[in-house]
Amino acid sequence: MIEPTTRELLKRLVAFDTTSRRSNLRLVEAVEDWLERHGVASRRVYDATGRKANLFATIGPERPDGVILSGHLDTVPVDDQDWSGDPFQLREDGGRLIGRGTVDMKGFDAVALAKVPAMVKADLARPIHLALTYDEEVGCLGVRTLLEKLQAEGFDAAGCVVGEPSGMAVVLGHKGKHSFDVEIAGRECHSAMAPHGVNAVEFGARLIAKISDIGRRLAVEGPFDPAYAVPHATTHVGTCHGGTALNIVPDACRLAFEVRHFTAQPAEPLIAEIEAFARDELEPAMRAVAPEARLRFTRTSRVPGFDIAADHALVRTVARLAGTALGGKVAFATEAGLFAEWLRVPTVVCGPGDIARAHRPDESVTVDQLAACERFVDRLIDAMTRPV
Repeated sequence: MIEPTTRELLKRLVAFDTTSRRSNLRLVEAVEDWLERHGVASRRVYDATGRKANLFATIGPERPDGVILSGHLDTVPVDDQDWSGDPFQLREDGGRLIGRGTVDMKGFDAVALAKVPAMVKADLARPIHLALTYDEEVGCLGVRTLLEKLQAEGFDAAGCVVGEPSGMAVVLGHKGKHSFDVEIAGRECHSAMAPHGVNAVEFGARLIAKISDIGRRLAVEGPFDPAYAVPHATTHVGTCHGGTALNIVPDACRLAFEVRHFTAQPAEPLIAEIEAFARDELEPAMRAVAPEARLRFTRTSRVPGFDIAADHALVRTVARLAGTALGGKVAFATEAGLFAEWLRVPTVVCGPGDIARAHRPDESVTVDQLAACERFVDRLIDAMTRPV
């Protein structure tokens, strides 16, 4: 069983549609009200539009040896998914709590917030910080404004726990991810006169083939890390759009690709190889026919990976408090690498639920996993009452 407060807070959090394309301010205001009821001050750090905000709060003394509990507030869309009920109304079925964001990651958020009264009541010798962020699902964008602010203020902490679903096992690393949009501009003409045009789709296909070739090379040559389910870096083209009719040589094509890599393996040489192929081979061939032809690369996201040693003090502590084994390394990206990079804070991923349940219809988290997370936070509060 979980505490009634956790269940009620999760119900409230799920009821807010915080799909990344929407404002999250109504949810932020509700969390602020909850914290204020318990005497906890918090502050917003907005995005450039003022429509979204991170929320940061500290419970306990202002010291540099605290622990950050971090969770994002945004979710992926429910569009075109076949849910068995309202995605924004929490319901239980067979020990599972169902609703958008339950596992990714409002379940963790609800537990952390439900434990605020206990944090306030405890005589904390070291602080517990709550970091609730926006736009994680679209490239871990929102947390950067918060980290920039904290970095400028000289903020420090002993560790950070990012509560992404890990079955409450302690995750030791994930790959970094770089994403790009590519716009290909050719020259349109009638398909009967195809050699007089520049087929943007065909040149897009040649770029896709190059990206795919690099991915196959990485799979054969490595480097390798057997701790990952996919033990090498990867390249991937996710979307490609171009053309209007068969009898028109298309003058535009747009595609999106990503590179995922180990933290010890810089992505920039791989990205440079892709860009050099476009610059040195594709563009000259295109401009021989149409001088205005070009390829333009736009980086859409950069999410650093993270690695932490299995014998690091933070890893040992979180594993002991969570009562679980180490969880190895995971395929999906999180905000952990950004906390580690910007603040130089040791960071792990540890949170309730199964990532396989995320982003799908009838997303869910088990009551048992939330209860395990509650026990973890209870033990953390107790540990933070004692100085190091």
